Amino acid sequence: MTRHGGQLLAECLAALGANMAFGVPGESYLALLDGLHDTAGRLDFVNCRHEGGASFMAAAWGKLTGQPGICMVTRGPGATNASIGVHTAMQDSAPMILLVGQIGRAMRGREAFQELDYRAVFGTIAKWAVEIEDADRIPEILARAWKTALTGRPGPVVIALPEDMLSSRTKAQPLTGPATCLEPHPAPEALTEVCSILAEADRPLILYGGCNWTRAGSAALQAFAERSDIPVLSVFRYQDQFDNLSPVFCGEAGVGMTGAVRDLITGADVILAINTRFGENTTEGWTLLDVPVPQQRLIHVHASDLELGKVYQPELGIHAGPNAFAIALAETPDTGPPAGPRADWRAAARQAWEDGFVLDDLPGPVDMGKITAHLDAILPEDAILTNGAGNFTVWPNKFFRYGPEARLLAPQSGAMGYGLPAAIAARLAEPTRTVVCFAGDGDFQMTCAELATAAQHDARPIVLIVNNGIYGTIRAHQERRYPARVIGTDMNANPDFVTLGKAYGFHAERVETTAAFEAAFARAQASKTGAVLDLTVSPEALTPRMSLSATRAAALAARNRT
Repeated sequence: MTRHGGQLLAECLAALGANMAFGVPGESYLALLDGLHDTAGRLDFVNCRHEGGASFMAAAWGKLTGQPGICMVTRGPGATNASIGVHTAMQDSAPMILLVGQIGRAMRGREAFQELDYRAVFGTIAKWAVEIEDADRIPEILARAWKTALTGRPGPVVIALPEDMLSSRTKAQPLTGPATCLEPHPAPEALTEVCSILAEADRPLILYGGCNWTRAGSAALQAFAERSDIPVLSVFRYQDQFDNLSPVFCGEAGVGMTGAVRDLITGADVILAINTRFGENTTEGWTLLDVPVPQQRLIHVHASDLELGKVYQPELGIHAGPNAFAIALAETPDTGPPAGPRADWRAAARQAWEDGFVLDDLPGPVDMGKITAHLDAILPEDAILTNGAGNFTVWPNKFFRYGPEARLLAPQSGAMGYGLPAAIAARLAEPTRTVVCFAGDGDFQMTCAELATAAQHDARPIVLIVNNGIYGTIRAHQERRYPARVIGTDMNANPDFVTLGKAYGFHAERVETTAAFEAAFARAQASKTGAVLDLTVSPEALTPRMSLSATRAAALAARNRT
């Protein structure tokens, strides 16, 4: 029996375990769309409004589920629009596969309509970029792409699909399932050395990252940290991968890092780093640890050998997956409860994290500190929070306690517009869970058309628009470096978000006071159509602890002194 390449590709994806694909249709991959017609119910196509939104959904799907998020777009403009999701998935270390329609094979090199060299365009932002030139090789290359996206440091793979290849007939048979690839396990002598180094530490620290933790792996790491009384920090935007209610969890090392977190990193005598790539935000531009050899004794554990010694040279580098390592570590012999300086070190770090939730009243009609405290108290234990980029992200990122069931989908790349598509993907993956998207007014407008995708596919989250009429992050930098010289950061022609939400079929209302939020959110939770709540927030509330006016005044005073 023969089938065309598009049918074979769709059948292979379904066999690998893909059950959802996000995209915008295009004539360059009509044969693949035809193949998806036959996989309905097993592998469904989510028709998005913009390729950027579709690629964000795929990146978020990979981060949430641990399986590659699938995105399908057309050549040229479709591919370049989708590149933002590829970059986000790469920085998040999240598995993703972007399938791109390509010009016919005979047209290459002539600058044909919408032609791109996909290896050149995506080579620096994807784990692997490849083009399938022969339909007979679809199963082989797709199986390799799936494995590549998942193993080592997870990430995105881009596959170009010439339209004449997709429409050609082939006798190749579909895959029957994915290959089983176990995480690399740590050597016994490596575990012995880890325990020996940690036993000598007075101020040890565990720093973890990545989205590919299993429940068992996270629980094992927690058990080891608690019995050893070692403080635990997450890297930027991965605090949901460890139970924040544990007495050893002490915060997140990322943008807006507190002094207490900074002191934990610089003051540690041993750092056990598991599954972290030591990015800029977690290291404050690689200043908290000396490059290339830190003063702290460093144990670095990663499933990709390419991450070991990439920036920092560890005293001990261990090529092992995070879950395999954590489970093995938890099974090492107990050397007895630590005492003395270590116990005080951990207790002080935990107390500093708890103290960070205490805030003064914020200026303006709606106080986001009180709003987030209310959500922290009333949201279900398995709630999923999402956000894009902006100053507003401090609320879901720094003022919410993530228990073992809760999840955070937030881009390490700092990509605006990620939050709403991520929330839609989360609702499709987990339709019974409460999904709340935090979005600034600028951030929301990057991908707000995806409300139509949410409505069409009945994947309706609750969207909180933190509406302060400015690009808050850039305004904060502007006031610190060029105080009172404001340009390009005001947004004084925003749409009526309530009317916009209703136009897309959502429950929508404006929240103009802090006191009105509790009842408005209850109505949002009760709504079967999803909800858009437009929160009237003052631009004066620039950060949780510094107003816009105070930021400007401090910068002007510093300038006058110099």
